[in-house]
Amino acid sequence: MKIKIPYGRSFLETDINDNRVAGVITSNLDHYKSGETETQIIRKAMEHPFGTSRLVDLVKGKHKIVIIASDHTRPVPSRLIIPFILNEIKEGNPNAEIIILIATGCHRETTKQELIEKFGEEILDSVQVVIHDCDDEGQVCLGELPSGGKVYINKVAAEADLLIAEGFIEPHFFCRVFRRQKECSSRDSITKDRVC
Repeated sequence: MKIKIPYGRSFLETDINDNRVAGVITSNLDHYKSGETETQIIRKAMEHPFGTSRLVDLVKGKHKIVIIASDHTRPVPSRLIIPFILNEIKEGNPNAEIIILIATGCHRETTKQELIEKFGEEILDSVQVVIHDCDDEGQVCLGELPSGGKVYINKVAAEADLLIAEGFIEPHFFCRVFRRQKECSSRDSITKDRVC
């Protein structure tokens, strides 16, 4: 049986003996039609958030606002989402200092080209972007994990008046569920947080 597996921006193909294949599960997600455009879906989510006030209200009175954004390894459509977040911040607090913190966790640094592909040049030209480095010695200790390890996070995140996490919840092969906040921690904090 010939199997085609999504890999990066393309596919890998392989042949597997039919007697070794119990079945193939195929997602129908690419056939899903919501009846709304991406813009309408994002706008509706921004205007009607679950369990919290609108961002336009949360940013009032905050000086330093940090948006924690996914790195190049996560297919979050930041180019579509971030403009809505920025508009809400600017509407609620036009004088706020806004920083996008790229949550790389233990991954390598995101390249300039990857940032352009993820956010677009307009966002990169208008907002300060900081790429997290889990080995940076200038991180801030917030306390201790249940595992006994210390929790160190990026100084930019620690000094924010408001943190906004952009991303999605996904299964993770190291963890039961992937959480964005650990991706702005030190290498030691990430590796000691076994429950992820």
